[in-house]
Amino acid sequence: MKNISAALRLIRAGWILTREGVIGALPVDDLQGLPKFGHKLAKALARPRARNMERSERISRAMNKLGPSYVKLGQFLATRPDIVGRDIAADLELLQDKLDFFPQSEAEKAIENSLGRSVSNLYERFDAPIAAASMAQVHPAYISKNGQPQKVAVKVIRPGVRQRFARDLASFFMVARMQEHYVPATRRLRPVEIAETLAQTTRIEMDLRLEAAALSEIAENIKDDAGFRVPAVDWERTGRDVLTLEWIDGIKVSDVDALRASGFDLKKLAEVLIQSFLRHTLRDGFFHADMHPGNLFVDPKGTIVAVDFGITGRLNKKQRRFLAEILYGFITRDYMRVAAVHFEAGYVPHTHDMASFAQAIRAIGEPIHGQPAETISMAKLLTLLFEVTELFDMETRPELLMLQKTMVVVEGVSRTLDPHFNMWKSAEPVVGGWIRKNLGPQGILGDAKETGQALLHFMREAPELIQRSERASIALDDMVANGLRFDAATAEAIGRAEAYHNRWGRRALVVIAIAFVAIAVKLFIV
Repeated sequence: MKNISAALRLIRAGWILTREGVIGALPVDDLQGLPKFGHKLAKALARPRARNMERSERISRAMNKLGPSYVKLGQFLATRPDIVGRDIAADLELLQDKLDFFPQSEAEKAIENSLGRSVSNLYERFDAPIAAASMAQVHPAYISKNGQPQKVAVKVIRPGVRQRFARDLASFFMVARMQEHYVPATRRLRPVEIAETLAQTTRIEMDLRLEAAALSEIAENIKDDAGFRVPAVDWERTGRDVLTLEWIDGIKVSDVDALRASGFDLKKLAEVLIQSFLRHTLRDGFFHADMHPGNLFVDPKGTIVAVDFGITGRLNKKQRRFLAEILYGFITRDYMRVAAVHFEAGYVPHTHDMASFAQAIRAIGEPIHGQPAETISMAKLLTLLFEVTELFDMETRPELLMLQKTMVVVEGVSRTLDPHFNMWKSAEPVVGGWIRKNLGPQGILGDAKETGQALLHFMREAPELIQRSERASIALDDMVANGLRFDAATAEAIGRAEAYHNRWGRRALVVIAIAFVAIAVKLFIV
């Protein structure tokens, strides 16, 4: 029954995407035969008013009709141009995450259930919502602090959103599994793993305690940094379904005219923004992955304040070194080193020739040299690099793609503030400093210390590891001598599972076929 429900929801989604003109607006350069005919049919079935809209507007209308899960899917795919293509990803970036407000009574009920206290006990005043998105809506409120009223922002999870996501995620997983099974060329993109990443991301976003923890961690990391901060968390009034934060009075960074009129130094703001992002990425390995202009404000003191930490990214030390060495290699024109880093990290299979890979990288790097520094985009450089690595079977690296996509946005905001923004000059103090510290003598000493600690830990665990190896060796010898055996219960369970999937797979196909016939009959009758 679960598979049939997922299939029916997919049919509904396909119908809405068709009627809103999304399917008909997709690129058709490589389509032949039946897929090309299906594309022509989709264009014919689109609403007349949809045919005159831009593709981005069609996508936005369709996703909002389909509900919160699809809005979040669209935003997620905007960070994965390797899957949907650069043009579609650019359209998805424009997807507006704006839904209707849900009743204030339901918001208050969610708060009371989450915190176990009445709204009147938690807040001096709790006002009507001012913003609503796919996951939650935001209310202004007031609390008493030292006998004085203090304004706060209260984010409340949308009622029923978890159940809706759970149902729609089942459909997304069905598509991913079918894609892996029937389209072998796409297995490199790991569709099922992508669906799992989306599921994990949304689970984190739907627990506002985790967003509060992200804010707290970032605040701790940047406590000594100047020019950038995040709102303070009110932990007493924060739970799974509610997040209470310091209210930010400021100007959105997208309102350049207002910033200029207020006397702020736009060039300085652009520099602080990019340096802060690189510092969070390289120094801390933890960064805000949704730094679009709507999530960035400038407070009266001229400090940039970032909000909405539902989406964050992490890079481990190996990934940060990989990024720094790539940037440094391009700056110094050491393309063989850039290629070697990819091979050492295991990102490019060793079946490829390193010299040939370095030659492909040179094709990216050489056109940059000789250009004015302010015209060179670090984000574009990484985009071109990932395009080249696809030719050498580099598997999808979601964490690097999220970084690259965020860098595109942050760099774009910086150039909006200062059209002549010199990305490389602004980045050098952070990137160069990190390289000198981590790849120079100090970094070597640090690596030696970590290696020593790892060896000491290994020596402590050695007796247990030897015992495990001995048991594994005995079991392997037994398997070689007697073969791999299943007990009766295991064999029966495998048989039942296989029969179940085959049976429901056939039923799902029958349901899909019947639904398509019903739609066709309805269209022709009408």
